[in-house]
Amino acid sequence: MKRLTQFLIAGAMGLAGTLALAAAAPGEPGTDFVLTDINGKPHKLSDLRGKYVVLEWFNSECPFVQKHYESGNMQGLQKRYTGKGVVWLTINSTNPAHSNFRDESRSAQIEKEWKMTPTALSLDKDGKVGQAYGARTTPHMFVIDPKGTLIYAGGIDDKATFSQADVKTAKNYVAAALDESLSGKPVSTPSARPYGCSVKY
Repeated sequence: MKRLTQFLIAGAMGLAGTLALAAAAPGEPGTDFVLTDINGKPHKLSDLRGKYVVLEWFNSECPFVQKHYESGNMQGLQKRYTGKGVVWLTINSTNPAHSNFRDESRSAQIEKEWKMTPTALSLDKDGKVGQAYGARTTPHMFVIDPKGTLIYAGGIDDKATFSQADVKTAKNYVAAALDESLSGKPVSTPSARPYGCSVKY
């Protein structure tokens, strides 16, 4: 518990330094980027036009991220929506000099051990993609529609805790945005406050 408390305090201190980032706003075009995944395959956002794209900011050492993976919530979302043709890009913007950094080899092990099922897991080592989107926390979620427009940006749900028990009763904003948009409806909650550990730029 002491270790977790220290981690959260450090995360909060780190977050204070990243709040100046201007988050990407719903209704705006998603900023184009190219990221090479941990298997060496490049992924360019503009090449994905015509598909829904989810961007998930990730750090395996963050208890808020662990909440959504240990409960199976994030893997369930990945599997459910990639099965519907959604492209799910998991992005780790941790600076290689930070103790939380995990290289491609270790990231591949984590992906397998955690039974992650995104379209791709990429390391944004220089933090440029994260900063372009104003990613502040892990997780921080973004949904882009087939026209390339951002339709959701913010926290994964409305339960800003690291308790797995809260997953079942939380309103999942990412799922709601995708379900509504896939059904031809406007997104009822296009933005929400992100929560989690600070991105370790």
